[in-house]
Amino acid sequence: MSRRGASFGGRIGGLTLVAGIAALVAPTGGVTARARQETTMTRLFAPVEIGADLSDLPTSERRALAHIVDAARVMDGLFLQQVWAGNPSMLLSLLGDRSAAGEARRDFFLLNKGPWSRIEANRPFVANAPDKPAAANFYPAGATREDVAAWFDRLDAPARAAATGFFTTIRRGPDGEFSSVPYSVEYQGPLAIAAEHLRAGARATTQPTLRRYLESRAASFASNDYYDSDVAWMELDASIEPTIGPYEVYEDGWFNYKAAFEAFVTIRDAAASADLTRFGEQLQGLEDTLPIDPAFRNPSLGALAPIRVVNVVFTAGEANSGVQTAAFNLPNDERVVREKGSKRVMLKNVQEAKFEHVLTPISRVALPSDERRDVSFDAFFTHILMHELMHGLGPSTITVDGVETTVRRQLRETYSTIEEAKADISGLWALHQLIDRGVVDPSLARSMYTTFLASAFRSIRFGINEAHGRGVAIQLNSFLDAGAVTVDGDGRFAVDHSRIRDAVTMLTAELMTLQATGDVEAAEQILESRGVVRPEVQLVLDRLGGVPTDIEPLYVTAVRLARETR
Repeated sequence: MSRRGASFGGRIGGLTLVAGIAALVAPTGGVTARARQETTMTRLFAPVEIGADLSDLPTSERRALAHIVDAARVMDGLFLQQVWAGNPSMLLSLLGDRSAAGEARRDFFLLNKGPWSRIEANRPFVANAPDKPAAANFYPAGATREDVAAWFDRLDAPARAAATGFFTTIRRGPDGEFSSVPYSVEYQGPLAIAAEHLRAGARATTQPTLRRYLESRAASFASNDYYDSDVAWMELDASIEPTIGPYEVYEDGWFNYKAAFEAFVTIRDAAASADLTRFGEQLQGLEDTLPIDPAFRNPSLGALAPIRVVNVVFTAGEANSGVQTAAFNLPNDERVVREKGSKRVMLKNVQEAKFEHVLTPISRVALPSDERRDVSFDAFFTHILMHELMHGLGPSTITVDGVETTVRRQLRETYSTIEEAKADISGLWALHQLIDRGVVDPSLARSMYTTFLASAFRSIRFGINEAHGRGVAIQLNSFLDAGAVTVDGDGRFAVDHSRIRDAVTMLTAELMTLQATGDVEAAEQILESRGVVRPEVQLVLDRLGGVPTDIEPLYVTAVRLARETR
Protein backbone atom coordinates (compact mmCIF):
# COMPACT_ATOMS: atom_id res chain seq x y z
CA MET A 1 0.00 0.00 0.00
CA SER A 2 1.28 3.47 -0.82
CA ARG A 3 2.13 5.85 2.00
CA ARG A 4 -0.76 8.10 1.06
CA GLY A 5 -3.19 5.20 1.10
CA ALA A 6 -1.75 3.93 4.39
CA SER A 7 -2.29 7.31 5.98
CA PHE A 8 -5.95 7.64 4.91
CA GLY A 9 -4.97 10.31 2.38
CA GLY A 10 -8.31 10.41 0.63
CA ARG A 11 -8.46 6.77 -0.52
CA ILE A 12 -11.80 5.00 -0.32
CA GLY A 13 -10.44 2.20 1.85
CA GLY A 14 -9.03 4.68 4.34
CA LEU A 15 -12.27 6.61 4.60
CA THR A 16 -14.22 3.40 5.05
CA LEU A 17 -11.90 2.39 7.87
CA VAL A 18 -12.32 5.76 9.57
CA ALA A 19 -16.09 5.34 9.40
CA GLY A 20 -15.76 1.82 10.77
CA ILE A 21 -13.65 2.96 13.69
CA ALA A 22 -16.12 5.76 14.38
CA ALA A 23 -18.89 3.18 14.54
CA LEU A 24 -16.86 1.05 16.93
CA VAL A 25 -16.29 3.88 19.36
CA ALA A 26 -19.77 5.31 18.97
CA PRO A 27 -21.68 5.04 22.23
CA THR A 28 -24.34 2.34 22.01
CA GLY A 29 -25.18 1.69 25.63
CA GLY A 30 -25.20 -2.05 25.10
CA VAL A 31 -22.48 -2.90 27.62
CA THR A 32 -22.93 -2.62 31.37
CA ALA A 33 -20.25 -1.61 33.84
CA ARG A 34 -20.55 -5.02 35.51
CA ALA A 35 -19.99 -6.90 32.27
CA ARG A 36 -16.97 -4.74 31.35
CA GLN A 37 -15.37 -5.34 34.74
CA GLU A 38 -15.58 -9.08 34.29
CA THR A 39 -13.41 -9.15 31.16
CA THR A 40 -9.85 -10.20 31.94
CA MET A 41 -8.06 -7.57 29.86
CA THR A 42 -9.87 -4.59 31.35
CA ARG A 43 -9.57 -5.54 35.03
CA LEU A 44 -6.89 -2.84 35.42
CA PHE A 45 -9.56 -0.22 34.77
CA ALA A 46 -12.66 0.48 36.83
CA PRO A 47 -15.63 0.95 34.48
CA VAL A 48 -17.37 4.16 35.54
CA GLU A 49 -20.40 5.86 34.01
CA ILE A 50 -19.39 9.39 32.97
CA GLY A 51 -22.15 11.84 32.17
CA ALA A 52 -23.12 15.50 32.15
CA ASP A 53 -26.36 17.38 32.73
CA LEU A 54 -27.80 18.56 29.40
CA SER A 55 -31.14 19.74 30.79
CA ASP A 56 -30.31 23.43 30.27
CA LEU A 57 -29.28 22.96 26.62
CA PRO A 58 -31.90 24.01 24.06
CA THR A 59 -32.58 21.86 21.02
CA SER A 60 -30.16 23.85 18.85
CA GLU A 61 -27.26 23.19 21.21
CA ARG A 62 -28.08 19.51 21.57
CA ARG A 63 -27.90 19.20 17.79
CA ALA A 64 -24.60 21.07 17.75
CA LEU A 65 -23.27 18.84 20.51
CA ALA A 66 -24.21 15.69 18.56
CA HIS A 67 -22.32 16.94 15.49
CA ILE A 68 -19.27 17.73 17.63
CA VAL A 69 -19.30 14.20 19.08
CA ASP A 70 -19.41 12.85 15.50
CA ALA A 71 -16.32 14.92 14.66
CA ALA A 72 -14.63 13.68 17.80
CA ARG A 73 -15.05 10.04 16.77
CA VAL A 74 -12.94 10.68 13.67
CA MET A 75 -10.02 11.52 15.97
CA ASP A 76 -9.89 7.89 17.09
CA GLY A 77 -9.12 6.66 13.59
CA LEU A 78 -6.53 9.38 13.08
CA PHE A 79 -4.79 8.66 16.36
CA LEU A 80 -4.72 4.91 15.70
CA GLN A 81 -2.87 5.62 12.47
CA GLN A 82 -0.47 8.01 14.19
CA VAL A 83 0.43 5.46 16.87
CA TRP A 84 1.43 2.70 14.43
CA ALA A 85 0.98 2.15 10.70
CA GLY A 86 -0.11 -1.43 11.41
CA ASN A 87 -2.98 -0.46 13.73
CA PRO A 88 -5.77 -0.23 11.11
CA SER A 89 -5.10 -3.66 9.59
CA MET A 90 -4.69 -5.26 13.03
CA LEU A 91 -7.99 -3.80 14.19
CA LEU A 92 -9.72 -5.22 11.13
CA SER A 93 -8.30 -8.65 11.93
CA LEU A 94 -9.52 -8.41 15.54
CA LEU A 95 -13.06 -7.68 14.38
CA GLY A 96 -13.35 -11.20 12.98
CA ASP A 97 -13.04 -12.89 16.41
CA ARG A 98 -16.52 -12.89 17.97
CA SER A 99 -15.58 -15.01 20.99
CA ALA A 100 -15.71 -13.47 24.48
CA ALA A 101 -11.91 -13.41 24.62
CA GLY A 102 -11.74 -11.90 21.14
CA GLU A 103 -14.19 -9.15 21.98
CA ALA A 104 -12.29 -8.38 25.20
CA ARG A 105 -9.06 -8.16 23.19
CA ARG A 106 -10.69 -5.81 20.69
CA ASP A 107 -12.08 -3.61 23.47
CA PHE A 108 -8.68 -3.45 25.15
CA PHE A 109 -7.10 -2.59 21.79
CA LEU A 110 -9.52 0.32 21.38
CA LEU A 111 -8.92 1.49 24.95
CA ASN A 112 -5.14 1.48 24.44
CA LYS A 113 -5.32 2.60 20.81
CA GLY A 114 -3.11 -0.27 19.76
CA PRO A 115 -1.95 -3.77 20.78
CA TRP A 116 0.13 -2.58 23.76
CA SER A 117 -1.02 -2.14 27.37
CA ARG A 118 0.01 1.42 28.07
CA ILE A 119 -0.05 1.03 31.86
CA GLU A 120 2.03 -2.17 31.74
CA ALA A 121 5.15 -0.73 30.12
CA ASN A 122 3.56 -1.20 26.68
CA ARG A 123 3.29 -4.97 27.02
CA PRO A 124 1.92 -6.47 23.76
CA PHE A 125 -1.36 -8.34 24.28
CA VAL A 126 -2.07 -9.30 20.64
CA ALA A 127 -0.16 -12.18 19.06
CA ASN A 128 2.60 -11.14 16.63
CA ALA A 129 2.45 -7.48 17.63
CA PRO A 130 5.90 -5.86 17.44
CA ASP A 131 7.37 -3.71 20.18
CA LYS A 132 5.63 -0.34 20.34
CA PRO A 133 7.59 1.99 18.02
CA ALA A 134 9.08 4.96 19.84
CA ALA A 135 8.83 6.96 16.63
CA ALA A 136 5.12 6.12 16.39
CA ASN A 137 4.09 6.69 12.76
CA PHE A 138 5.44 10.22 12.51
CA TYR A 139 8.74 9.26 10.85
CA PRO A 140 9.69 6.99 7.90
CA ALA A 141 9.76 3.23 8.36
CA GLY A 142 13.32 1.99 8.47
CA ALA A 143 14.79 5.36 9.43
CA THR A 144 16.74 5.79 12.65
CA ARG A 145 16.45 8.59 15.13
CA GLU A 146 20.02 9.58 14.32
CA ASP A 147 19.24 9.75 10.58
CA VAL A 148 16.30 12.08 11.17
CA ALA A 149 18.15 14.24 13.72
CA ALA A 150 21.06 14.69 11.31
CA TRP A 151 18.62 15.71 8.57
CA PHE A 152 17.00 18.27 10.89
CA ASP A 153 20.44 19.75 11.58
CA ARG A 154 21.18 20.19 7.85
CA LEU A 155 18.03 22.23 7.19
CA ASP A 156 17.92 26.01 7.03
CA ALA A 157 15.87 27.77 9.71
CA PRO A 158 12.47 27.94 7.92
CA ALA A 159 12.67 24.34 6.70
CA ARG A 160 13.78 23.15 10.13
CA ALA A 161 10.90 24.97 11.80
CA ALA A 162 8.44 23.18 9.49
CA ALA A 163 10.10 19.79 9.86
CA THR A 164 10.25 19.96 13.66
CA GLY A 165 6.83 21.57 13.98
CA PHE A 166 3.74 20.08 15.56
CA PHE A 167 1.73 19.53 12.38
CA THR A 168 3.95 17.65 9.91
CA THR A 169 5.03 14.06 9.44
CA ILE A 170 8.44 13.11 8.05
CA ARG A 171 8.38 10.82 5.00
CA ARG A 172 10.73 9.68 2.23
CA GLY A 173 10.22 11.12 -1.22
CA PRO A 174 10.61 9.21 -4.51
CA ASP A 175 14.32 10.06 -4.42
CA GLY A 176 14.70 8.43 -1.00
CA GLU A 177 15.31 11.76 0.73
CA PHE A 178 13.37 12.90 3.80
CA SER A 179 10.67 15.54 3.45
CA SER A 180 8.04 17.05 5.73
CA VAL A 181 4.36 16.45 4.89
CA PRO A 182 1.65 18.70 6.36
CA TYR A 183 -1.06 16.98 8.37
CA SER A 184 -3.59 18.56 5.99
CA VAL A 185 -2.11 16.35 3.23
CA GLU A 186 -1.17 13.29 5.29
CA TYR A 187 -4.65 12.97 6.83
CA GLN A 188 -6.67 14.80 4.18
CA GLY A 189 -9.63 12.40 3.96
CA PRO A 190 -10.48 11.98 7.66
CA LEU A 191 -9.91 15.67 8.34
CA ALA A 192 -12.41 16.55 5.63
CA ILE A 193 -14.99 14.32 7.34
CA ALA A 194 -14.30 15.87 10.76
CA ALA A 195 -14.46 19.38 9.27
CA GLU A 196 -17.90 18.74 7.79
CA HIS A 197 -19.20 17.59 11.18
CA LEU A 198 -17.79 20.75 12.77
CA ARG A 199 -19.38 22.97 10.15
CA ALA A 200 -22.73 21.21 10.76
CA GLY A 201 -22.31 21.95 14.47
CA ALA A 202 -21.53 25.59 13.67
CA ARG A 203 -24.72 25.86 11.63
CA ALA A 204 -26.76 24.39 14.49
CA THR A 205 -25.49 26.48 17.42
CA THR A 206 -26.77 29.93 18.33
CA GLN A 207 -23.67 30.73 20.41
CA PRO A 208 -21.33 33.06 18.44
CA THR A 209 -18.02 32.10 20.04
CA LEU A 210 -18.79 28.39 19.66
CA ARG A 211 -19.70 28.92 15.99
CA ARG A 212 -16.46 30.82 15.43
CA TYR A 213 -14.35 28.08 17.01
CA LEU A 214 -16.03 25.26 15.05
CA GLU A 215 -15.76 27.10 11.73
CA SER A 216 -12.14 28.14 12.27
CA ARG A 217 -11.09 24.68 13.45
CA ALA A 218 -12.74 23.14 10.38
CA ALA A 219 -10.77 25.58 8.21
CA SER A 220 -7.50 24.76 10.00
CA PHE A 221 -7.89 21.07 9.17
CA ALA A 222 -7.52 22.04 5.50
CA SER A 223 -4.99 24.88 5.83
CA ASN A 224 -2.72 23.24 8.46
CA ASP A 225 -2.57 26.64 10.17
CA TYR A 226 -4.07 26.30 13.66
CA TYR A 227 -3.31 29.79 14.99
CA ASP A 228 -6.70 31.43 14.37
CA SER A 229 -8.65 28.45 15.69
CA ASP A 230 -6.42 28.25 18.77
CA VAL A 231 -7.19 31.90 19.47
CA ALA A 232 -10.91 31.21 18.89
CA TRP A 233 -10.66 28.34 21.37
CA MET A 234 -9.01 30.63 23.92
CA GLU A 235 -11.89 33.12 23.51
CA LEU A 236 -14.64 30.48 23.56
CA ASP A 237 -17.41 31.46 25.99
CA ALA A 238 -20.24 28.95 25.58
CA SER A 239 -22.14 26.24 27.42
CA ILE A 240 -20.47 23.61 25.19
CA GLU A 241 -16.67 23.50 25.53
CA PRO A 242 -15.12 21.32 22.78
CA THR A 243 -11.41 20.77 22.19
CA ILE A 244 -10.55 18.92 18.99
CA GLY A 245 -7.41 18.60 16.91
CA PRO A 246 -3.69 17.79 17.17
CA TYR A 247 -2.25 18.84 20.52
CA GLU A 248 -0.06 16.69 22.79
CA VAL A 249 3.39 15.40 21.79
CA TYR A 250 3.72 12.44 24.19
CA GLU A 251 3.31 9.86 21.42
CA ASP A 252 6.44 11.08 19.62
CA GLY A 253 9.00 9.14 21.64
CA TRP A 254 11.90 10.29 19.48
CA PHE A 255 11.74 14.06 19.83
CA ASN A 256 8.40 15.09 21.43
CA TYR A 257 7.84 17.24 18.33
CA LYS A 258 4.70 15.83 16.69
CA ALA A 259 1.16 16.50 17.91
CA ALA A 260 -1.40 13.70 18.21
CA PHE A 261 -5.09 14.04 17.38
CA GLU A 262 -7.59 14.04 20.22
CA ALA A 263 -10.95 15.41 21.31
CA PHE A 264 -12.67 16.46 24.52
CA VAL A 265 -16.38 17.20 24.23
CA THR A 266 -17.57 18.78 27.47
CA ILE A 267 -20.25 20.92 29.13
CA ARG A 268 -19.12 23.95 31.12
CA ASP A 269 -19.86 24.22 34.84
CA ALA A 270 -20.35 27.99 34.83
CA ALA A 271 -20.56 28.46 38.62
CA ALA A 272 -17.43 26.43 39.37
CA SER A 273 -15.54 28.15 36.54
CA ALA A 274 -16.44 31.59 37.89
CA ASP A 275 -15.26 30.56 41.36
CA LEU A 276 -11.77 29.80 40.02
CA THR A 277 -11.16 33.09 38.23
CA ARG A 278 -9.23 34.29 41.28
CA PHE A 279 -6.46 31.81 40.42
CA GLY A 280 -5.96 33.27 36.95
CA GLU A 281 -5.51 36.71 38.48
CA GLN A 282 -2.50 35.46 40.47
CA LEU A 283 -0.39 34.14 37.59
CA GLN A 284 1.83 37.15 36.94
CA GLY A 285 2.51 37.50 40.66
CA LEU A 286 3.53 33.85 40.84
CA GLU A 287 5.75 34.20 37.76
CA ASP A 288 7.43 37.24 39.32
CA THR A 289 8.40 35.26 42.44
CA LEU A 290 9.44 31.93 40.89
CA PRO A 291 12.47 30.51 42.76
CA ILE A 292 14.80 30.96 39.76
CA ASP A 293 17.14 33.64 38.43
CA PRO A 294 14.96 36.71 37.70
CA ALA A 295 16.40 36.75 34.17
CA PHE A 296 14.54 33.49 33.50
CA ARG A 297 11.12 34.89 34.47
CA ASN A 298 8.57 36.22 32.00
CA PRO A 299 7.73 39.85 32.87
CA SER A 300 4.60 39.81 30.71
CA LEU A 301 2.51 36.66 30.46
CA GLY A 302 -0.13 36.31 27.75
CA ALA A 303 -3.21 38.35 28.55
CA LEU A 304 -5.67 35.46 28.37
CA ALA A 305 -5.67 32.82 31.10
CA PRO A 306 -9.20 31.40 31.23
CA ILE A 307 -10.00 28.54 33.59
CA ARG A 308 -12.88 26.24 32.76
CA VAL A 309 -14.46 23.59 34.98
CA VAL A 310 -16.33 21.16 32.77
CA ASN A 311 -18.04 17.78 32.77
CA VAL A 312 -17.09 15.35 30.04
CA VAL A 313 -19.58 14.03 27.50
CA PHE A 314 -17.11 12.21 25.23
CA THR A 315 -13.38 11.92 24.54
CA ALA A 316 -11.44 10.39 21.68
CA GLY A 317 -7.97 9.86 20.24
CA GLU A 318 -5.01 10.60 22.48
CA ALA A 319 -7.47 11.89 25.10
CA ASN A 320 -8.95 8.40 25.46
CA SER A 321 -5.91 6.13 25.24
CA GLY A 322 -5.20 4.18 28.39
CA VAL A 323 -5.04 6.47 31.40
CA GLN A 324 -7.76 9.12 31.32
CA THR A 325 -6.94 12.82 31.38
CA ALA A 326 -8.08 14.70 34.49
CA ALA A 327 -7.26 18.22 33.26
CA PHE A 328 -5.31 19.91 30.52
CA ASN A 329 -3.57 23.16 29.63
CA LEU A 330 -3.60 24.20 25.98
CA PRO A 331 -2.66 25.24 23.37
CA ASN A 332 0.92 23.99 23.21
CA ASP A 333 1.99 26.24 20.34
CA GLU A 334 4.59 28.53 21.93
CA ARG A 335 3.58 31.43 19.66
CA VAL A 336 -0.03 31.34 20.84
CA VAL A 337 1.00 30.96 24.48
CA ARG A 338 3.44 33.87 24.23
CA GLU A 339 0.94 36.19 22.54
CA LYS A 340 -2.38 35.10 24.04
CA GLY A 341 -1.71 32.87 27.05
CA SER A 342 -3.27 29.46 27.62
CA LYS A 343 -6.48 27.95 28.91
CA ARG A 344 -6.79 25.46 31.77
CA VAL A 345 -9.64 22.95 31.61
CA MET A 346 -10.62 20.88 34.65
CA LEU A 347 -12.58 17.67 33.92
CA LYS A 348 -14.56 17.56 37.13
CA ASN A 349 -16.61 14.37 36.66
CA VAL A 350 -13.48 12.46 35.59
CA GLN A 351 -11.54 13.74 38.61
CA GLU A 352 -14.34 12.72 40.96
CA ALA A 353 -14.33 9.20 39.49
CA LYS A 354 -10.56 8.90 39.83
CA PHE A 355 -10.61 10.10 43.42
CA GLU A 356 -13.38 7.71 44.48
CA HIS A 357 -12.37 4.58 42.57
CA VAL A 358 -8.55 4.84 42.56
CA LEU A 359 -6.97 7.41 44.88
CA THR A 360 -8.97 6.69 48.03
CA PRO A 361 -8.28 2.91 47.88
CA ILE A 362 -4.58 3.61 47.23
CA SER A 363 -4.33 5.80 50.32
CA ARG A 364 -5.54 2.90 52.48
CA VAL A 365 -2.58 0.82 51.28
CA ALA A 366 0.20 3.38 50.88
CA LEU A 367 -0.29 5.66 53.90
CA PRO A 368 -0.47 5.04 57.67
CA SER A 369 -3.89 5.53 59.23
CA ASP A 370 -3.12 8.91 60.79
CA GLU A 371 -2.11 10.31 57.38
CA ARG A 372 -5.21 9.12 55.49
CA ARG A 373 -7.49 11.66 57.10
CA ASP A 374 -5.56 14.41 55.31
CA VAL A 375 -6.42 13.00 51.87
CA SER A 376 -9.19 15.15 50.37
CA PHE A 377 -10.87 15.74 47.02
CA ASP A 378 -10.50 19.50 47.48
CA ALA A 379 -6.71 19.13 47.72
CA PHE A 380 -6.67 16.71 44.77
CA PHE A 381 -8.75 19.02 42.58
CA THR A 382 -6.88 22.19 43.55
CA HIS A 383 -3.42 20.73 42.95
CA ILE A 384 -4.50 19.47 39.51
CA LEU A 385 -5.62 23.02 38.78
CA MET A 386 -2.27 24.41 39.91
CA HIS A 387 -0.45 21.79 37.81
CA GLU A 388 -2.26 23.05 34.71
CA LEU A 389 -1.72 26.70 35.62
CA MET A 390 2.01 26.13 36.07
CA HIS A 391 2.38 24.66 32.58
CA GLY A 392 1.96 28.25 31.41
CA LEU A 393 4.56 29.67 33.79
CA GLY A 394 8.33 29.38 33.76
CA PRO A 395 10.67 29.08 30.76
CA SER A 396 9.20 28.40 27.32
CA THR A 397 10.90 30.49 24.63
CA ILE A 398 14.59 30.62 25.60
CA THR A 399 17.97 31.70 24.20
CA VAL A 400 20.80 29.16 23.95
CA ASP A 401 24.22 30.18 22.60
CA GLY A 402 22.72 33.41 21.32
CA VAL A 403 19.97 31.68 19.33
CA GLU A 404 16.28 31.91 20.22
CA THR A 405 14.69 28.49 20.58
CA THR A 406 12.19 26.69 22.81
CA VAL A 407 12.46 24.39 25.79
CA ARG A 408 10.64 21.71 23.79
CA ARG A 409 13.21 21.75 20.99
CA GLN A 410 16.21 21.83 23.33
CA LEU A 411 15.14 19.02 25.67
CA ARG A 412 13.87 16.78 22.83
CA GLU A 413 12.68 13.39 24.12
CA THR A 414 13.19 14.41 27.77
CA TYR A 415 10.86 17.39 27.39
CA SER A 416 7.50 15.82 28.27
CA THR A 417 8.75 14.14 31.45
CA ILE A 418 10.59 17.23 32.70
CA GLU A 419 7.64 19.48 31.86
CA GLU A 420 5.16 17.23 33.70
CA ALA A 421 7.44 17.04 36.75
CA LYS A 422 7.91 20.82 36.65
CA ALA A 423 4.16 21.45 36.52
CA ASP A 424 3.52 19.08 39.41
CA ILE A 425 6.22 20.33 41.74
CA SER A 426 5.80 24.01 40.95
CA GLY A 427 2.05 23.51 41.42
CA LEU A 428 2.74 22.57 45.04
CA TRP A 429 5.10 25.54 45.38
CA ALA A 430 2.50 27.92 43.94
CA LEU A 431 -0.33 26.51 46.04
CA HIS A 432 1.58 27.24 49.24
CA GLN A 433 2.35 30.73 47.93
CA LEU A 434 -1.38 31.34 47.46
CA ILE A 435 -2.10 30.04 50.95
CA ASP A 436 0.40 32.58 52.29
CA ARG A 437 -1.36 35.33 50.32
CA GLY A 438 -4.81 34.40 51.61
CA VAL A 439 -6.09 33.31 48.17
CA VAL A 440 -6.45 29.65 49.19
CA ASP A 441 -7.87 28.32 52.43
CA PRO A 442 -5.03 27.49 54.88
CA SER A 443 -6.68 24.14 55.65
CA LEU A 444 -5.00 22.86 52.46
CA ALA A 445 -1.50 23.57 53.79
CA ARG A 446 -1.23 20.05 55.20
CA SER A 447 -3.66 18.04 53.10
CA MET A 448 -2.20 19.11 49.75
CA TYR A 449 1.12 17.38 50.47
CA THR A 450 -0.44 14.19 51.84
CA THR A 451 -2.94 13.99 49.00
CA PHE A 452 -0.12 14.50 46.50
CA LEU A 453 1.87 11.71 48.13
CA ALA A 454 -1.04 9.26 47.80
CA SER A 455 -1.57 10.41 44.23
CA ALA A 456 2.11 9.83 43.45
CA PHE A 457 1.52 6.07 43.66
CA ARG A 458 -1.50 6.46 41.40
CA SER A 459 0.64 8.18 38.76
CA ILE A 460 3.67 5.88 39.00
CA ARG A 461 1.37 2.94 38.30
CA PHE A 462 0.85 4.44 34.84
CA GLY A 463 4.43 3.32 34.15
CA ILE A 464 7.70 5.19 34.04
CA ASN A 465 7.72 4.79 30.26
CA GLU A 466 4.98 7.44 30.37
CA ALA A 467 5.78 11.14 30.96
CA HIS A 468 3.44 11.69 33.92
CA GLY A 469 4.48 8.52 35.73
CA ARG A 470 8.19 9.10 35.31
CA GLY A 471 7.81 12.76 36.26
CA VAL A 472 6.18 11.75 39.53
CA ALA A 473 8.94 9.18 40.18
CA ILE A 474 11.47 12.02 39.92
CA GLN A 475 9.55 14.01 42.52
CA LEU A 476 8.99 11.15 44.95
CA ASN A 477 12.64 10.09 44.82
CA SER A 478 13.73 13.71 45.33
CA PHE A 479 11.52 13.88 48.43
CA LEU A 480 12.94 10.62 49.76
CA ASP A 481 16.51 11.86 49.22
CA ALA A 482 15.70 15.11 51.06
CA GLY A 483 13.99 13.32 53.97
CA ALA A 484 10.75 15.14 53.12
CA VAL A 485 8.97 11.78 52.71
CA THR A 486 9.65 8.89 55.06
CA VAL A 487 8.91 5.16 55.06
CA ASP A 488 7.94 3.33 58.26
CA GLY A 489 8.62 -0.26 59.25
CA ASP A 490 5.44 -1.44 57.54
CA GLY A 491 6.49 0.12 54.27
CA ARG A 492 3.94 2.95 54.47
CA PHE A 493 4.86 6.46 53.33
CA ALA A 494 4.34 9.74 55.19
CA VAL A 495 5.15 13.41 54.66
CA ASP A 496 7.66 15.15 56.94
CA HIS A 497 5.90 18.51 57.07
CA SER A 498 8.97 20.22 58.52
CA ARG A 499 10.95 19.50 55.35
CA ILE A 500 8.51 19.17 52.48
CA ARG A 501 8.18 22.85 51.58
CA ASP A 502 11.93 23.38 51.21
CA ALA A 503 12.21 20.21 49.13
CA VAL A 504 9.43 21.45 46.83
CA THR A 505 11.14 24.82 46.36
CA MET A 506 14.53 23.25 45.62
CA LEU A 507 13.17 20.86 42.98
CA THR A 508 11.09 23.63 41.38
CA ALA A 509 14.24 25.73 41.02
CA GLU A 510 16.27 22.80 39.67
CA LEU A 511 13.80 21.82 36.95
CA MET A 512 12.97 25.34 35.81
CA THR A 513 16.67 26.28 35.66
CA LEU A 514 17.55 23.35 33.42
CA GLN A 515 14.60 24.31 31.21
CA ALA A 516 15.77 27.93 31.05
CA THR A 517 19.27 26.87 30.03
CA GLY A 518 18.11 24.10 27.67
CA ASP A 519 20.38 21.66 29.52
CA VAL A 520 19.40 18.33 27.96
CA GLU A 521 22.34 16.54 29.60
CA ALA A 522 21.12 17.54 33.06
CA ALA A 523 17.62 16.42 32.10
CA GLU A 524 18.91 13.02 30.97
CA GLN A 525 20.84 12.61 34.23
CA ILE A 526 17.75 13.36 36.31
CA LEU A 527 15.67 10.87 34.35
CA GLU A 528 18.34 8.20 34.73
CA SER A 529 18.97 8.67 38.46
CA ARG A 530 15.55 9.69 39.79
CA GLY A 531 13.07 8.66 37.09
CA VAL A 532 13.04 5.11 38.41
CA VAL A 533 10.96 2.94 40.72
CA ARG A 534 12.97 2.27 43.87
CA PRO A 535 12.49 -0.91 45.93
CA GLU A 536 10.50 0.74 48.74
CA VAL A 537 8.13 2.23 46.18
CA GLN A 538 7.79 -1.09 44.36
CA LEU A 539 6.74 -2.77 47.61
CA VAL A 540 3.74 -0.46 47.82
CA LEU A 541 2.92 -0.95 44.14
CA ASP A 542 3.00 -4.71 44.66
CA ARG A 543 0.34 -4.38 47.36
CA LEU A 544 -2.03 -2.47 45.08
CA GLY A 545 -3.07 -5.45 42.97
CA GLY A 546 -6.69 -5.20 44.06
CA VAL A 547 -6.96 -1.48 43.26
CA PRO A 548 -7.76 -0.38 39.68
CA THR A 549 -5.02 1.58 37.99
CA ASP A 550 -7.45 4.00 36.40
CA ILE A 551 -11.03 4.36 35.23
CA GLU A 552 -12.61 3.24 31.96
CA PRO A 553 -15.25 5.83 31.07
CA LEU A 554 -18.67 4.68 29.88
CA TYR A 555 -20.13 7.77 28.22
CA VAL A 556 -23.79 7.46 29.16
CA THR A 557 -24.72 11.02 28.18
CA ALA A 558 -23.27 10.51 24.71
CA VAL A 559 -25.37 7.34 24.43
CA ARG A 560 -28.56 9.23 25.26
CA LEU A 561 -27.63 12.08 22.95
CA ALA A 562 -27.05 9.70 20.04
CA ARG A 563 -30.48 8.14 20.57
CA GLU A 564 -32.19 11.53 20.74
CA THR A 565 -30.62 12.99 17.59
CA ARG A 566 -30.62 9.97 15.27
